[in-house]
Amino acid sequence: RFIACSQLARTVQRCLQDEASPGPQPVLLECAPGPGILTRTLLNAGVRVVALESHSAFLPNLQSLENSLDGQLKVIYGDFFRLDPMGTGIVKPPALCSDELFETMGVAAVPWRADAPVKIFAIIPQRKERNTLWRFLFALYECSSIYRYGRMELNFFVSEKEYKILTAKPGDGRAYQALTVLSQVGCEIQLLHMEPWSSFVTNLKNGGLAVPKATWLPNDHLCLIRLTPQQNLFTGGLKPTNSSTFIFMVKQCLAKPKSRLIDRL
Repeated sequence: RFIACSQLARTVQRCLQDEASPGPQPVLLECAPGPGILTRTLLNAGVRVVALESHSAFLPNLQSLENSLDGQLKVIYGDFFRLDPMGTGIVKPPALCSDELFETMGVAAVPWRADAPVKIFAIIPQRKERNTLWRFLFALYECSSIYRYGRMELNFFVSEKEYKILTAKPGDGRAYQALTVLSQVGCEIQLLHMEPWSSFVTNLKNGGLAVPKATWLPNDHLCLIRLTPQQNLFTGGLKPTNSSTFIFMVKQCLAKPKSRLIDRL
């Protein structure tokens, strides 16, 4: 799914740029830029961009744009959603390791309480949406993968249904889940923009929009959200070394939300 509308690209660019923050802005990692509509808009606004693209059909135009600029754009072949694959052995492109990615970008690790060294933008593929959110949550609590380099700011387009789950309140029935609790404890969640599904194009062979159906939550939009890890996440008893126990406890307690808490522990 790609941004093909210049007006939407300008809206996203304004959402991603923090005008209130003094000093130089962090580099922006744009994942799967596709035809590069947003890429050009960001560059025109003075943003330093690293474009991470896994589809070879889009690489020539992006690389041509890279060569026409003086270091403002860097194009890397890779798939953000296949970052740090599990298992051992050689990692074959477009899969890649976060160490390799950040070394190529020239980004060094910073202390946890420091500002985010990189902003990341991506439109999460619908078939991977829930798994992707869980994978980055585990990495956040373990300080692994991208979070070994600091409190990475994630700017994701997710379905309206998943946004409602991420921001649900206690008592919201089926919407209030373990994913809800762990996301709200670990991150500040901001809604930056809502956009109808029809504003995006896909590379599906049938040309369809592939809008997932939702029967119990609204799902008419894609929502641009910002997930910023909490600065004080690890200042209490929670540590990366014991976070898996905390995650398991939350999942266990919310496996049957209507059960008594004492029966779940």
